[in-house]
Amino acid sequence: MRPPAGAWIAIAVAALAALSVPAHADRREPSAGGDPDGSAGGAGALPRGIDPPQLASPSAVVLDAVTGDELYARRADDVRPIASMTKIFVAIALRRHRVDLERWTEIDFDDARASAGGAHTLLLEGQTFRNRDLLYAMLLSSDNRVPSALARSVGLSNDELIAELGRVAADLGLTHTRFDDATGIRGNESTAREMALALREALRDRLLARIMTTRHAQVVSRSAAVTASYTSTVRPLWDPHYKILGGKTGHTDAAGYCLLISIDVAGRRLVISLLGGKTPGARFDDFARLVEWLDSTARPRTSALR
Repeated sequence: MRPPAGAWIAIAVAALAALSVPAHADRREPSAGGDPDGSAGGAGALPRGIDPPQLASPSAVVLDAVTGDELYARRADDVRPIASMTKIFVAIALRRHRVDLERWTEIDFDDARASAGGAHTLLLEGQTFRNRDLLYAMLLSSDNRVPSALARSVGLSNDELIAELGRVAADLGLTHTRFDDATGIRGNESTAREMALALREALRDRLLARIMTTRHAQVVSRSAAVTASYTSTVRPLWDPHYKILGGKTGHTDAAGYCLLISIDVAGRRLVISLLGGKTPGARFDDFARLVEWLDSTARPRTSALR
């Protein structure tokens, strides 16, 4: 039975409409700075058929540490406070100034003043500690008396150290990163993307990488009067399922809860930066979601999880 003439007209109109739609119209392209809702994109991007996870952190990025490829971004270029993740830059600056790891440095009043308003410290005024141990105290548990003390050990005032942090950022091409102090207690700002690049640079230093993969360290004063125990605040270090390559946390009321971490996923060295979380655990939950997603996209290669 032949269709009526009106049916043929409807079919022809539908066919022409289908031909007029571009073949790529159903693709969702991420913006240059990362989709506000979170997206995979950039050179070396993961397969588009696997949706990225929903995160609680308002700013996030995942970069390939070797190639710099962006694998995930969510408001990655928003400028936010970075709290004590500032100490990544402090460590780089001190190493550039060839800090003597075996030298002993006394904690003095200036160090206490520079750390005022920050978290509790285990480094008492008048006590002397080895510089190597002070680096551990700074990077494991963010002891705020260390930046000023180690700056003095390399001949820098606190203000000169802050200027050095700016030079490190400039050398790395980080145009949205600025510093008002060397602890991160107040004022310092950056972006998720630029902090990821800073961690990538820091982990090229074997000593800093070793420190930032240490779970626990004891720091003993020269007189043995003080023994301070420091535990890493990077919670995934304690999970045997992950191959963590280094990391640093940060928190102030302004910054929220932040995590900067590098991990090996299926043989690929990645850097994950999460800024602005509202609760202490949110950053670690976001990290776990991202790693699960990244690992699922790596199959059928060897799983990233041990």
